[in-house]
Amino acid sequence: MGQLLFGAVADDFTGATDLASTLVKAGMRTVQLLGVPRPGFPVPDADAVIVALKSRSNPVAEAVQQSLAALDWLRKAGTRQFYFKYCSTFDSTPQGNIGPVAEALCESLGTDFTVFNPSFPTNKRTVYQGYLFVGDVLLSESSMRHHPLTPMTDPSLVRVLQQQTRGKVGLVPAAVVEAGAEAVRAAIAKLRADGVRHAVLDSLSDRHLAILGEACADLPLVTGGSGMAMGLPANFVRQGLLKTGQGMALPAVAGHAAVLAGSCSAATQAQVANMKQTHDAFEIDPLSIARGEDVVGKALEWAGARLGDRPILLYSTASPDAVSAVQSQLGRAHAGTLVEETLSQIAKGLVARGVRRLVVAGGETSGAVVGALGVEGLMIGAEIDPGVPWTASLGEPRLALALKSGNFGTVDFFTKAFGVYR
Repeated sequence: MGQLLFGAVADDFTGATDLASTLVKAGMRTVQLLGVPRPGFPVPDADAVIVALKSRSNPVAEAVQQSLAALDWLRKAGTRQFYFKYCSTFDSTPQGNIGPVAEALCESLGTDFTVFNPSFPTNKRTVYQGYLFVGDVLLSESSMRHHPLTPMTDPSLVRVLQQQTRGKVGLVPAAVVEAGAEAVRAAIAKLRADGVRHAVLDSLSDRHLAILGEACADLPLVTGGSGMAMGLPANFVRQGLLKTGQGMALPAVAGHAAVLAGSCSAATQAQVANMKQTHDAFEIDPLSIARGEDVVGKALEWAGARLGDRPILLYSTASPDAVSAVQSQLGRAHAGTLVEETLSQIAKGLVARGVRRLVVAGGETSGAVVGALGVEGLMIGAEIDPGVPWTASLGEPRLALALKSGNFGTVDFFTKAFGVYR
């Protein structure tokens, strides 16, 4: 195998593309692999590889096992620095999975310390005094408090992380970050000397992220959202291991266009409403699926007469009240699984009918879709909106895929995306 500068384990598919986009902008040739690579899968010719898992909402033991398998592959590829990517809203439950996975990765790598920072100031996620803000409000006052799988009701990352981990959790506050990389390194050294094993890092701006990246150059494992990775590629440039200005051009992809929306986030709700005003749309009802109706067949029949260059929309996105009503009848996990499996089968049918350009909204939905399509890896291209790049599949048929985190993108994201593929 070859050698990678940067290897990441991501807990969902859209979060992985978000991270990949950050690395591409910093000049790293980046490939995203979908799931732990099969035996014999070659190391891509790239500076960075991200192994995208579907482990955010899995049982803790399962998430740990998958993450360790991904780490093992990356380590065999000769990776210099490892990264654990999770959502900028720290999506997790009191049991995990962020803390347990991070501790397992640390143990496997033989290190007793790592840092945590989900901050992404460009998308208005910031951390101050260990508290996570979404825009001007605490995480617990944002729409994330209604998340169907990981409702976030405590904005204190120190407190949330301490519930999930055995090791002691500390904080590097904004005043230290403001003082520069040397000050951050000194603060980390003191925390480690005091027996702290996990440090939450404050950051309020991209400048803070650059400082933190420089300060973490020698850590075997860094954890965070995509923003925390912003300052890490510069370390490889300073070491003479990475040339600036590198990139990876995507191949041309022609074919029909469609949008599949499974996320019920506030941002995706607005994007669905916006697209419905001007484009054909088909709503997927989880209760109809549960009754045994052929929702996949109906959706593909509807789509058949409408496929073309102009994208169509198929969605299960609904308001929090509607989601709660469905979950009360079907159960939270079962309702989610039904929708994901249905959208993934619709995606297979669309590709069989000539769709080659797909936008998928929602991390869980994206994971199910790319799994059903048999996509093993993606080349990462330019951003559509912050954190959401276009990608091209490595195999055949060649597909252009934009895998969007539910909370990301402007209100017109679905319609404008097809005009910026490159």
